[in-house]
Formats: sequence, structure tokens, C-alpha cells
Amino acid sequence: MSKLLENLNTEQHAAVTLPPQAALILAGAGSGKTRVLTTRIAWLLQTGQASPASILGVTFTNKAAKEMLTRLGAMLPINTRGMWIGTFHGLCNRMLRAHYREAALPQTFQILDTADQLAAIKRLLKALNVDDEKFPPRELQHFINANKEAGYRPQQVEAWDEYTRKRVELYHEYDAQCQKEGVVDFPELLLRSYELLSRNEPIRRHYQLRFRHILVDEFQDTNRLQYLWLKILAAHGAEQPAAIFAVGDDDQSIYGFRGAEVGNMRDFEREFHVASVIRLEQNYRSHGNILDAANAIIANNSKRLGKNLWTDQGSGEPIRVYEAPTDIDEGRWIVEEIQQLVRDGASRSDVALLYRSNAQSRVLEQQLFSSGVPYKVYGGLRFFERQEIKHALAYLRLLANPDDDTAFLRVVNFPTRGIGARSLELLQDSARTFNTSLYATVPHLSGKPASAIGGFVRLIEEMRHATEELPLYEIVDHILDTSGLRAHYRAEREGQERLENLDELVSAARYFMNEADAPVAEGEEAQHGDPLSRFLAHASLEAGDHQAEAGQDAVQLMTVHAAKGLEFDAVFITGVEDGLFPHEQSMNDIASLEEERRLMYVAVTRARKRLYLTLAQSRMLHGQTRYAIKSRFFEEIPEGLLKWLTPRVQAGFGASASYGQRSGGSSSYGGWNKSPVSPKPREAMPQQPSRDLGGLRIGQLVRHAKFGDGVILAAEGSGADAKVQINFGSAGVKWLLLSLAKLEAIG
Repeated sequence: MSKLLENLNTEQHAAVTLPPQAALILAGAGSGKTRVLTTRIAWLLQTGQASPASILGVTFTNKAAKEMLTRLGAMLPINTRGMWIGTFHGLCNRMLRAHYREAALPQTFQILDTADQLAAIKRLLKALNVDDEKFPPRELQHFINANKEAGYRPQQVEAWDEYTRKRVELYHEYDAQCQKEGVVDFPELLLRSYELLSRNEPIRRHYQLRFRHILVDEFQDTNRLQYLWLKILAAHGAEQPAAIFAVGDDDQSIYGFRGAEVGNMRDFEREFHVASVIRLEQNYRSHGNILDAANAIIANNSKRLGKNLWTDQGSGEPIRVYEAPTDIDEGRWIVEEIQQLVRDGASRSDVALLYRSNAQSRVLEQQLFSSGVPYKVYGGLRFFERQEIKHALAYLRLLANPDDDTAFLRVVNFPTRGIGARSLELLQDSARTFNTSLYATVPHLSGKPASAIGGFVRLIEEMRHATEELPLYEIVDHILDTSGLRAHYRAEREGQERLENLDELVSAARYFMNEADAPVAEGEEAQHGDPLSRFLAHASLEAGDHQAEAGQDAVQLMTVHAAKGLEFDAVFITGVEDGLFPHEQSMNDIASLEEERRLMYVAVTRARKRLYLTLAQSRMLHGQTRYAIKSRFFEEIPEGLLKWLTPRVQAGFGASASYGQRSGGSSSYGGWNKSPVSPKPREAMPQQPSRDLGGLRIGQLVRHAKFGDGVILAAEGSGADAKVQINFGSAGVKWLLLSLAKLEAIG
């Protein structure tokens, strides 16, 4: 017994050895929650308070369930194979398999994954002759799943208008179709299991008597139906309910968009009369400065259950902040810093680049690609491999080369335009007969296939004609609108991220042209070919190179959502600007802003030893330059924890002061706990050449309608692309396009 409990801290020991009662364990980031959960089960078994059959362990991922079983097997000489430890969906599936008759399911019922469910909905709409533009399949899928996860069958859904009434009717038809075919989707597993327990008293009583100890991981991520399922299993309200041991962290509740209810933790504490709330606040992951920053940020949220992370590992290094003139400079500096870390002995796989939005990865990937640094996109696809980007590139490829059959087949019916598989089969047969490309074969078709596919060909020709004189980025922007891609993803409930990626493709095209128009260095050859063909070649090369192979040491790229549960020696949180992080869609709603703050808390606590926060004064978004201000989260971090690697108000390119600094830090990567040495300044940038600023000059005092009075610090570009850098005092330092800024000279 002493061996089982050794090396637990005071709070962990108290949690593990609690008497059998409802308990809430507030487990902060890096506080050893998995160890506490597993040791609790082992302690219950070893002390004879529970048998393996009387324990129900609930997790959110199969990986977490397997880890728990593996650790348990190493602690005790027991066979864990028969234990009920798994995900909500896995456990509900197990229950329904055992009671399929009572659940009104065939013994061999099949489970639809997300893609299969969407296909079933599309098939239903087609069979009912329902307009899938008015009732988009993905939107209907979200409507059905959201109602199931709230515990509502069609007859329980309130319909306030005709449109909702139609969706409820389709939900009813979908349920009937699934029942007839003997299939269930993921939300149905939980809802059907909950209904089984609610309606069948003998089965409900059986499981309530069996599972006397229910242990739940990541309790803050439970949705409403999952909480109700747990309540009914625990015999809530009975004289002797099961002991629920709920482990979670309300400060890490970041899945509200998936239906997670952070309020479930407060409801659990109240409804189960929880007497034991234990806070695991000692962190075994991060140094003190990182934890102090995380604590300071999250303290601004309301209705927290409350805790304060601490460590005995010392303060460690300050949090490094780098403010770049542009997002390109931000990415370039990050790559240089990573290369320095690797030279100092760091492993690339221990370095993570985090971003709030998937679209931000494009610039970072570009810089890593250009520098030959291997990288992996964790939990997602690289920018040029994402579905919506490949669709857009396929349209562009057809503009450049209409005989590209692969591109043709990818988008001929995307977005859907009524072109069926039979029509495409006839087209491919004809192409083989005439030995021509699919595009060139269309005039040889007749009847309905000729009409449907001919419309697509006319669309491509109209696009080609309309974009003949446009610059590359405007070609891309025009294609995204005219093809219907933007409209298609705009209609999707969760299409916002794909729209952001499409907008980033416009920015990629503009950046590509800026690079292509730069003067050619001596000894190098200018690029040949039209801009569109060169851009498509660039996209193909970037998509096909530098993605690390399995087992290769590589930098990790991921969204903050994907980073939850992970940790790294060095973490870069990029784009820490208002409108990006916190996201612009969350800034005017208190609840949404608090979830953004929890997301920032998660991002900060991924770092073990070194944390970087980076931002850019200007950033290419939607093909246009946007001027950013630093995130409000900076104001929530004590100034003493931050080390600005660039001046708070940057010197201009023509100033004699150095532009930026290296991070300094220890002389080697291994010396994380040493005090950082004085940073060495970078070489001063060359003096700014004289240029035509429309009567203005560097050092000129100017007035801007929005930002007020300021001083011109630097200038770059020429003609319509001329930009000036201006210090507006309290409004910060901005890069403005001279042709749009409408600056007024003062004095």
C-alpha cells in the first residue's frame, strides 16, 4: 500500500484516498491527473473497497483509456481486459450490444462515422427530392446531432418557424431511415443508451447496483446528455448513489463549439452535494514564470471554481516577446530562432508552433519550407493539402491547363451542380474513344450529360475570360467567388475555418507575386512562365516537400485546440493580436471571450521551459494588408514576466538603433534554469534610401483620421505599394499603405 501511494503530493494523496463519496478534483495543467485517476482505481481495488466489475472509468479518447488500463496493469497484478474503462461512445456501444433487443436494435447494428452519416443524409434528401441548397446536408447533420446531444428526439424539438419545422421533419425521416437500415450514428449511441436506462427499470437498476464507483476524466468537456447519462447511472437522488470521482479543469474548457458545458462542473458540485473539492495545483511541467503568466491571464475570467498553479522548479526564464513588422518577418524570425535552438542542442520535436486559426499555418509553413526545416502539422493537414485549398487549386489548374483530367474530375461536381456518376462515366468512355482530355471531349456529348457538363465548361471559360487582365491574387479571389466555393463553405455550420483558409490562399498569391517581383540577385535567373503557372508549381512543390517522415525529428505545428494535453520544451504562440487571438468573432461576447482566455491559458501551459509570444504590426489577411494591435492578453500578464526582444516602440529601418535582438538565454539549450545572459543586438539594418513619399519625409509629423498624430519612422516599397511606418504613440507603431492612408502633414 505504501508503495502504491509513495511519491504522491499531499493533495494527490488526499484525492486518491477519499472515502466513497461524490468528489470533484480540480486538476490544473500538468498536475498529474492521469496518475491520480489510475492510482485511485488501484487503491480502491487493493483496499477491497471495489472489485474490477464495480468500477466504471470514462474518458474522452481511446488513447486516454488505453493509457489508464496500461498503467493500472503495471500497478496491480490484475487482468484489466474485462473492466468497463473507455470512452462515452465505446461504453454506450458495449451496453447497447448487451441489450440490443431492449434498445430496439438488430444484434448486428452498425455504427456510422461522421462521413457515413453525412452520406446517409445526402441520400435521404435525394430520395425525398429536397433542395440541398436550401437544406445543406452538413447544416442538417449539425442540427440533428446538436439535438441528439441535448437529449431531444424530433417530437421534442420546438419549431418556431417553417424552416425549422422542415428540419424537424427531416430529422424524423432520418431517424426512420437509420432504424430501418439498422445503423446508429455517434450521438445516437449515447442517446439510445440513455433512453434504454431511462425506460427499462430492471436494466437501469442492474447497472446502478453494479457500478458503485464512477470515475470521469476531463469532466469539463462533458455535454448535457453525457452529464445526464452519468447522473442516471450513479442513481442520482437515490439514498445510496454511486461515488462519482470527477476530474477536470474548468480553466481548460475550450470545446464550447462542440457542445461542451463548462457549467456541468458547477451543477455536479451543487446537485451531488459535493463535500470534497480537492485542488491539484502543483504543476510538474512548467517553470514558475510560465505558470505565473497563466494564472494572471485566467484570473480575469468570472465564475471560476478557482485554483492557482505553482511549481518548485524555480522561476525559469522570462517569457520572450517578439513584435515583427509583418507576418512574413514574424515567420522568418521564428524559423531563425528554432534553428538557433537546434544548434544549442534542442530536439525539433520538442519545439511547437501554436496558432489560433488554421489559416495562420501557411506563412509559417512557407518559412520552414524555404529554410529546409522539417515539420509536421499535428492533428491536421498542411495548408496546401487541405480539402478546400485543393479544390481551389483544381479550378486554377483548369484555367492554366484545361486538359488536366485530375483537376477536372475533382471539381466538375463540386460544389454540386447536378452532374451524376453516369454522366461522368459516359464522358470518360468518350474521352478514351476520341483520345482527348475530358474537357476537350465535352462537345462530343449529347443529351443531359452534354447540358450538365457543358455548363461547367462554360463556367471555366467565363472565368478564364474574366481573369485575363487581372493580377494573380485577384484571379484567385475571383475564382473563389465565381466557382461557388465560398458560398458552399459559407453555408456550412462549421465552414468558417475553411473560409479563412481560402482567404489565406489569396494572401499566399499576393505574397508570391511580391516575392516574384523582387529584384533578382546576381547569379540567379528570373522565373519564367505566367504568374498562375508559377504559383501552381510553387504550391505543388511546397505540398510535396519537407513534411517530415515518420520518426524524423521535426518541428510541431498545430492549432491551440489540437495542443491540449501535449507539452513541449519550447513553445511559440504566434499571432498574439486582437482579432486573431482572441478571435475577432469572440471579442464582443463575454462568454466567447472567456473561452478565448481559457484557450490562451491552455496555450501558455503547453510550455515546459521556454515560451515565446509573437505578433506582427501588419499581416496579410484576405489578400489585403491589415494593421494589427497587440492582444489584450498582454495587458493581463505582469510586465515583470515579459522580456521584449524588440523595442516596445520599434525603431525604424533607418534608425541607428538595432532592429530587434536575439533571444539570448543560456549558452546552451540544456541550461534552461540559468539566468539569461544579456542579449546581443542584431546588426543594424541598412540606412533607408531616399524615396518619393508624396511630399512627406522620414521624421515628418503627420495626422491620420483614425490613429491621430504620429511620426514617420521608415518607408519601403514604391509607387502604389509604398508603405510608411509611423509611431502613433498610444495607438502604437503601424505600417500604412501610403496610397490609402490619407496622411496630413503637420508643420
